[in-house]
Amino acid sequence: MSFLSGMMLGLSLIIAIGAQNIWVLSQCMAGANRLVIAFVCIACDASLIIIGVYSANEIKLVLPGILPWLMWGGILMLLYLAYGSAQRAIKGTSGLKLTNTIKVSWWHTAITALAISLLNPHVYLDTVLLLGSIGALQPNPAQFAAGACVGSVIWFSSLVLFSPKLKVLLSSPMRWRVFDSGIAVILCFVALQLYMVKL
Repeated sequence: MSFLSGMMLGLSLIIAIGAQNIWVLSQCMAGANRLVIAFVCIACDASLIIIGVYSANEIKLVLPGILPWLMWGGILMLLYLAYGSAQRAIKGTSGLKLTNTIKVSWWHTAITALAISLLNPHVYLDTVLLLGSIGALQPNPAQFAAGACVGSVIWFSSLVLFSPKLKVLLSSPMRWRVFDSGIAVILCFVALQLYMVKL
């Protein structure tokens, strides 16, 4: 159960469109060093998820009173992200605006992907704080972390494998509305699950 929870939450947070994923999606769909982009993003996500889960466990030992605050903060963040996805679904404001991408070397792509991944403050909120605090509350934190890492692998591998088809599929605003609706439901479900853990 911890593995599945980690995978679901990891996927829902990764898929939620932000600065990193807009860049990743546009670059992958334009065919710019997709394997390099996937490897860097997976490595960054997995490292931060593991650090977050095991740092939260250390905090629990040193400051046991802080985990309830992290839990409520995680619930509020999940509901906030769900609200944002629901708003985008209602208004139809999601979608990708693809431009022609200039071909660059693999190392340039790797450095850019690393910068976009690690200089994005949301990645620390999502992986280290949110996933870490939720993972620390799971019966098996290691399985939760593994599930979240697998979610990252699934997402970025899918971009590499299916980006040509995604370019056509996700060009429709209506499909993005369905997509955002699904993300909102998943995030609400995980927030409820997190709340039930402490009952």
